[in-house]
Amino acid sequence: MKQPIAHPVPPEASAAATRAPRAYSPESAIVSEPVFDAETAETLAAPPARRMGGLGRLAWTAAGILVSAGLGLAADRLIRNLFEAHHWLGWLGLAVLALLILALVVLATREAFALRRLRVLDELQGDAALASAENDRHRARAVLARLLGVYSARADLARARQSVKENLPHLFDGQEIIALGERNLMSPLDARAKALTAASARRVALVTAVSPRALVDIAFVVYESIRLAGAIAALYGARPGFFGFWRLTGAVLAHLAVTGGLVLTDGIVEQLVGQGIAAKLSARLGEGVVNGLMTVRVGIAAMRVVRPVPFQTLPQPLVRDFIPELTKLVGDTAKQG
Repeated sequence: MKQPIAHPVPPEASAAATRAPRAYSPESAIVSEPVFDAETAETLAAPPARRMGGLGRLAWTAAGILVSAGLGLAADRLIRNLFEAHHWLGWLGLAVLALLILALVVLATREAFALRRLRVLDELQGDAALASAENDRHRARAVLARLLGVYSARADLARARQSVKENLPHLFDGQEIIALGERNLMSPLDARAKALTAASARRVALVTAVSPRALVDIAFVVYESIRLAGAIAALYGARPGFFGFWRLTGAVLAHLAVTGGLVLTDGIVEQLVGQGIAAKLSARLGEGVVNGLMTVRVGIAAMRVVRPVPFQTLPQPLVRDFIPELTKLVGDTAKQG
């Protein structure tokens, strides 16, 4: 066998084979902006809370004044009649009226603080999204400081707050600062919110599967949805009162209306058909799965509405994530039945 022989290459041929790097003039450089799908972002983002206009505020203020004047005249008439009947009844009526006014003042104060907490979370969510989009370090630090203030009294987030304070001096980008707060402060709350949503969906699926009446199913789904939205809001620090809860309910319903088309994109129908669940389960068990998934959507909507930091670093919860657990629960119920 002939041994390979290396032949040297002349310097002229080597220089000719080597291509000089091509230089580009600054005028020929093209700066391309990333494509931003506004329609998708608007669909996935939680809709902002609707604020009442000037005409609506005027109408409610006038109605409140009229109702207050009517109640005041009725109370004055009642106290006068009590004094005319018996002197001690009049004083008793005054004492009861004073207790009622005190209780109303306390309730009004609590409602005002509850509405303020919801407003603070809404503002934090918007400021966090803006700081991350603009990569504003100063705005991001202000958002993180307010977020730490909201959770300053939470013993379950003590380690998360400590981690944020230790790592914050080493970060200089607005996006990284917001991501730090989301990873440390939102991650444990998200896990608990998902657990609450899964437990509520399991209860709804189980009750629907064993309930003999459709009216009972509807009532229980509504009850669980309201209870779940309030529990998730309290978990993230909102603790809504009566009026705050109605405001939260409106925001959740608005979010569900905006994201109504996401059910098909989440792959629910494809997974149900692909796994053959519709053929394996009875009609009542199938209704249990569907009602449970509707409760899951309410829980996800509540998370996106009251979460003070929008989902950017951590993955957003999807309805498909809860399907295996629901189908397993309903399948076990069918085997036991």
